Parts: sequence; structure tokens; C-alpha cells
Amino acid sequence: MKEEAVQLYAQYLAKAIDRRRFLEKLTVLAGGVAAAYALLPILEKGEALAALTAADDSRLQVGSVQFAVPEGKMSGYEARAKEGARLPAVLVVHENRGLNRHIEDVARRLALEGFIALAPDALSAQGGTPPDEEKAIAMIKGLDMKQTIGHFAAAAAYLKTHPHSTGKVGVVGFCWGGAIANSLAVHSADIVAAVPYYGMQPASEEVVRIKASLLLHYAELDERINKGIPALKEALDKHRVDYELHMYEGAQHAFNNDTNPARYNKEAAELAWRRTIDFLRRRLGG
Repeated sequence: MKEEAVQLYAQYLAKAIDRRRFLEKLTVLAGGVAAAYALLPILEKGEALAALTAADDSRLQVGSVQFAVPEGKMSGYEARAKEGARLPAVLVVHENRGLNRHIEDVARRLALEGFIALAPDALSAQGGTPPDEEKAIAMIKGLDMKQTIGHFAAAAAYLKTHPHSTGKVGVVGFCWGGAIANSLAVHSADIVAAVPYYGMQPASEEVVRIKASLLLHYAELDERINKGIPALKEALDKHRVDYELHMYEGAQHAFNNDTNPARYNKEAAELAWRRTIDFLRRRLGG
């Protein structure tokens, strides 16, 4: 399936374009009316598969929250069980497409596994993630990364003192968020466990600062990101950082994103998720 069609469908679902305009554009992409209507059920099926948890799941308390950052306030999506004892907490760091429904769904999955999950919106100061995915990508490219790391470190501090938290905080990040997860392991003393999915590695000289345990997920076909693995492993071993590294055969970058049929790898995603939950439970408790 053309990635452009998936992105177009995401714009339609976000109400950035109406159905008539969506179908017109899909017809052009598909090469004709018949092809467009043949493609439509596939797009709809992909969206349905992506919603692994219900936004109104009766077991969960979900919604938007705000917390303090050095420059003011940052917003995010929080999910946790409605009832029960204090829980370990996990930051969920989105891809370069911003805080979207897929990432909210990931937060709910973590909540159903027994964690308080917070997915901050890196574009909070710019008015929040826009419906247009391409615009979100451009906006994230313009972020000051040092400031952004500070904002996510503030999110970790917020979770550590959350009234429903045990004080143990981990982070899971995807793509751009995987790089943020790696950086938080370096720069935030509040992070106990970090799980970057195909994330850009920290500089070798920064690894000495890592006190968190790491679970590193990589895709075999992700050549650009994988170039940094040998130097990272050497630095992790040198400084005796606690880590696990898994390479997923036949998988591409973004293999976990089930809203992206062109890259989603069900087998790799499910295995990585099982490993992620087991790792977080071992390192954070719960």
C-alpha cells in the first residue's frame, strides 16, 4: 500500500479534510475510482487493527493533563487503572508525527498492563500536535532538542511524584521518541528503565552517565539507525550499563506502528511488546 494513501486516510480521520476531498485525492493516488474503492477497505481495516484498546475502556481513567516544565506547561495524555494500589509509571514518547491516536492507544495498552502511562506532546508550546501529519513532522524538526529533553525530564519528575505512582519511572519511545528515550537515560536521574524502539543512539561519551537499565529494540532492515549500534555496545560494555539488545529479522524501522501497514511487522511488534512489558515489570515492579 502506498504510504501516501495511509497518510491521506489519517488526515481524513482527523477531520483535516472532508470525505469528498479524501475520496478525490485517494482516486488520484490509486489511479482510478475502482482502485480507490478497492483500497478503502484495506485502509479501514488498518485503522481498526490499530485500535487495540478502546478510548472509553471502563477499567481506565484517561484524559489530558498538564504539568510544569521550565518554560511553563506541557500537556499530555494520561492513562491509568481507575482502582487499585500505587503503580509504577511509564513515559510514552511519540514518533516524529506527534501525539496521535496511535500513541494514545499505546498509553492505554501500558495502563492495562498495570502502569500509569503518560504520553507528553512535544509540540505543546506550539499549540499541540496538528491533524496534518506532514506539518507535525516539520514542526518537530524545528524543536530545540536540549529544551525538549528538559521537558521530557520534567515529565519524568511529574510521574515520580504522581499521587498514584510508586515513584518508579520508565520510558518507552518510538523512532524520534526512541532517541528521546536514550537521551533521558543519560540526562534524567528519575528514569529507572528505558525502552527505545529503533532510536538514534546517544554519543559514546555520554553513556557513562546512564544509570538506568536499557532494553534496546532494533529492526534488521533499518540501516541508518543500525550504524550506531557497534559504538553503543562498546560504550555500554565499557561502562557496565545493564542492557538487553534485540534485533528483529526482516523488520523495518517503525515496525511497531500498526497504523502504518507499509512498515508494521506483527510478529516483531508482538514479540517486542512482550519483552517490553516483562522488562518494565522486572525493573519497575508491579
